[in-house]
Amino acid sequence: MKCWLLIACLFVLPASAEVFTYVDAQGNRVFTDQPGIGNAKRVPLATGNRMTAPGTSAAIATKKTAKKPRFHYDMLRILVPEPDATVRSTAGEIIVSVTSEPGLQRGHRYRLLLDGQPTAEPGPSPVFALSNINRGTHQLSVEILDEHGRTVERTANQPFHMQRMSLAQKRKVKPCTLDDYGQRPECPPSDKPAVEKNPFLRFF
Repeated sequence: MKCWLLIACLFVLPASAEVFTYVDAQGNRVFTDQPGIGNAKRVPLATGNRMTAPGTSAAIATKKTAKKPRFHYDMLRILVPEPDATVRSTAGEIIVSVTSEPGLQRGHRYRLLLDGQPTAEPGPSPVFALSNINRGTHQLSVEILDEHGRTVERTANQPFHMQRMSLAQKRKVKPCTLDDYGQRPECPPSDKPAVEKNPFLRFF
């Protein structure tokens, strides 16, 4: 029993410790770490096997290295309209053009934002046609989405000013014509100029 207890102790010794064995006066096999007792002889120990546990820092570092980094665009901006531009349109229409460097990658899409809200579904076209925009100052920005709908790049807000021509302004631009008299309040029939007669008709 004593011999088996000593053998069990071998497994808790440090890997770098040396083990010695000898036979005592009672004929029992004794194991010890003291080399100078009796005729003790060193016991050769096999090298222990060690494995890296899953989830260690080395395994995590390898996983991060294998992960593909997200693509980066060198440049993304709005070409038209220019920053702080004034757009004049009766119907509140505007054409927006964007560009990126390098060009749009496979699976990526453009999305235009007007005052922080998407104007349409994302798509590959860099040209957007907007209509019925209220008069006043608005903010434009464009972003690029990847195949998973994540934002890859986005521009800062770029202001522009929409001027929609009112009816009074339209009338100032286009004064009364002969056909407008009696049709428009500012063109009463009494102010309608006389129609110039053809001088050749009086000979007939």
